[in-house]
Amino acid sequence: MATLFTKIIDGEIPGHFVWKDDSCVAFLVIDPLTDGHTVVVPREEIDHWLDASPQLLSHLTQVAQTIGRAQHAAWDSARVGVLVEGFEVPHLHVHVWPANGVEDFDVHNVTKGQDQKVLAANAQRLRDALREQGNSEHVPD
Repeated sequence: MATLFTKIIDGEIPGHFVWKDDSCVAFLVIDPLTDGHTVVVPREEIDHWLDASPQLLSHLTQVAQTIGRAQHAAWDSARVGVLVEGFEVPHLHVHVWPANGVEDFDVHNVTKGQDQKVLAANAQRLRDALREQGNSEHVPD
């Protein structure tokens, strides 16, 4: 049975994509810690990050870093958070989000069901920053 993320990747469920390549995609989360909160997800369904190949894990980390740099620029954040957990969706994913303090790491402070217009605007802001940093080939329209 396909995971929630596979359904998003396959277009069965809408998503606000900011990155697409042959190995992974990245899209905004619907319950973000901060504006711009994104997950980097392999196209292949892998439950646990320990089961990913070193090559795939390295690629996911590189993409997460690229997205983090764009978030840092777009939101002028003090830091960028990164987290791999996988309890809610059994499909490897790397969370990346702009952070300005330790409160931005508290998973109890998410914005539940963020408005789709806000998500769309944040996705566009992040896509623009990714393009400005020379990543146009992987940034969807």
